[in-house]
Amino acid sequence: MTTLNPYLGFRDTAKDAMTFYQSVFGGELNMSTFAEFQASEDPAEQDKIMHAMLTSDKGMVLMGADTPNSMDYTPGNNFSVSLSGTDEAELRGYWDKLSDGGTVSMPLEKAPWGDTFGMCKDKFGVDWLVNIAPAAG
Repeated sequence: MTTLNPYLGFRDTAKDAMTFYQSVFGGELNMSTFAEFQASEDPAEQDKIMHAMLTSDKGMVLMGADTPNSMDYTPGNNFSVSLSGTDEAELRGYWDKLSDGGTVSMPLEKAPWGDTFGMCKDKFGVDWLVNIAPAAG
């Protein structure tokens, strides 16, 4: 199954924001820091949230992360759309179409957490995150 959901960007407030959204929507909140995945060599970024996922009891999913210091952060433009799942052919097909005529900021390739991951901005200026998890089995 492939899912599509909002992905919010923050500057050093992802932990507080996602905890707040959990108080609003309930559910289970999982968070990982930059340090856990060696995602940054900057000591000031080790406690930043690299990925947070809130799954409400009603099945709603909201994701978020702190934006690295090296990347632009503009409140109001701090969201992406995330596509994730295990169907590699389907997700690579979406990636190819979304990135065609757009700008790839992170190629679709093996990520430190073991999945295949990429980031792009489509030709209409919408930011997309594509994550392909290994199929179970």
